[in-house]
Amino acid sequence: MNFIKKILSYPLSVLFYIFFGLTLIIFHPPQWIAFKAGNASAHAKVVDYMNLCLLGCLTILGVRISYRNKQKLPTNKEMIIVSNHQSMFDIPMIIWFMRKHKTKFISKIELGKGIPSISFNLRHGGNALIDRKNPKQSIPVLSKFGRFIAENKFAAVIFPEGTRSRDGKPKEFASTGLKILFKNAPEALVVPVTVNNSWKLVRFGSFPMGVGIHLTLDVQEPLTIDSMDTDMLIETVEKRVKEGVRT
Repeated sequence: MNFIKKILSYPLSVLFYIFFGLTLIIFHPPQWIAFKAGNASAHAKVVDYMNLCLLGCLTILGVRISYRNKQKLPTNKEMIIVSNHQSMFDIPMIIWFMRKHKTKFISKIELGKGIPSISFNLRHGGNALIDRKNPKQSIPVLSKFGRFIAENKFAAVIFPEGTRSRDGKPKEFASTGLKILFKNAPEALVVPVTVNNSWKLVRFGSFPMGVGIHLTLDVQEPLTIDSMDTDMLIETVEKRVKEGVRT
């Protein structure tokens, strides 16, 4: 069965990348128009549906996606969504399934150029672009981002592992970014989120893609920043995220 999947993955991956690329190209002009018109709400809607289409592209690969959320999360309160990170496909899952919370991302600065739709949204959609090698740049950007989230009742999404897990096993969380966000958005609800199996899409690298995979996005029990001291809070959030990981 695995051999058959591997053989099928080659033509299906070609088809997937064709539709994936077309989606990015098609959604770039509507984003540009909405942004130039000064309509932030329309721009956000375009981004939401672009990510729905990107997830739809995964059906070519026989991918199923489950979203499980037993938490009653408010839609009019700032949040800090803390997630493990397995592949770039974690991002469209979070954007689409948690779209009511107006998610904004922390991304490496290199992604702000060169990718249709994605780079444009990162630059103009209220996200934070940081140079991970330059604390003098990243710390003020994260501080400003935290205040922006708090003022606008948005949801900041952060991947504290820093880099993607190549085998699904979560890495140790870095605390600096979380501490900066906690300080600058002290009333935010902290929401642990667990992604499973997206690493299997890229287990062979960019090509071929994995096929017949079941992706899951699970929302864990949230916490308030003032519920415990900062180090204990980070430890608790990390534990909740990792307890949901299945490798």
